[in-house]
Amino acid sequence: MSTHRNIRNTLFAAIAAVFAATPLPAWAQADGPMSIAHAKGDTDLAARPEKVIVFDLASLDTLSTLGVAVAGVPAGPKPPVLARYAGSDYAKVGSLFEPDYEALNAAEPDLVIVGGRSGSKYAEVAKMAPTIDLTVDPKNYLASMKRNAETLGRIFGKQTEVSERLAKLDASIAELKGKSASAGTGLIVLTTGGKMSAYGPGSRFGMLHDEFGVTPAVADLTPGNHGQSISFEFIQKTDPDWLFVLDRDAAIGREGEAASKLLDNDLVGQTKAWKSGQVVYLDAASWYLVGGGLTTMQMIVDQISEALTKA
Repeated sequence: MSTHRNIRNTLFAAIAAVFAATPLPAWAQADGPMSIAHAKGDTDLAARPEKVIVFDLASLDTLSTLGVAVAGVPAGPKPPVLARYAGSDYAKVGSLFEPDYEALNAAEPDLVIVGGRSGSKYAEVAKMAPTIDLTVDPKNYLASMKRNAETLGRIFGKQTEVSERLAKLDASIAELKGKSASAGTGLIVLTTGGKMSAYGPGSRFGMLHDEFGVTPAVADLTPGNHGQSISFEFIQKTDPDWLFVLDRDAAIGREGEAASKLLDNDLVGQTKAWKSGQVVYLDAASWYLVGGGLTTMQMIVDQISEALTKA
């Protein structure tokens, strides 16, 4: 009996030694020190952050989707998907563009997340607390959006949830591409203050073409952050099969002429899109304010897919 016990103990000791000598995978080390790669380099975290300040709304959307608590957010109105963060339960630490450094310092966060509009403040914020920049690359939107979600999943031990959400998103995009392949041409237009600009492949909203497969009505539009200024005559001449519209004023809660009213004129009325009822008023807050969050990206894909299904 003692011989068997000795053999068993020796075997258990050998197994334990193997596990002790084998480094744990990244997911298993999440509670301990980790190095996080992001748009501005690498940031070392001593442990999983408990007090988190988020300036980037896409990251806030992803953390909300994953059930991760945050301590502070930018002040100001929030889109419906993030409406609860407008309340007093969350410290207000500046705006989307400009941190309140006094409030940020007082919060003593374990991690600050910037991105997009706040990305330019990374260097200043990083002097005060561990900081990562999760700005999405507009020229590689979907891949960088996924990478950011996976980064947050790793930091907060939510890898399984992120994988499941991304798998669903991939399936939805594949279905959308199947529909867009035969949908004809599309033009995405942003309206604000009675003016219009258009966006093509490689631009801020170019994922409509680059990731979702909608054939651009114009392939060589100016790819700048503010798009290419256009007129009603431009839309008439371009004559897209589909017109995708972003109402910036509605997104930011500013009073102004609604996009639907602005576009309701004789020139736009001559286009195939208008005549066929193929004008899609996009969820402006998701596109303009939030962007690459897990929930909003799924909403963006679902809306376009549903519109193409009804055609």
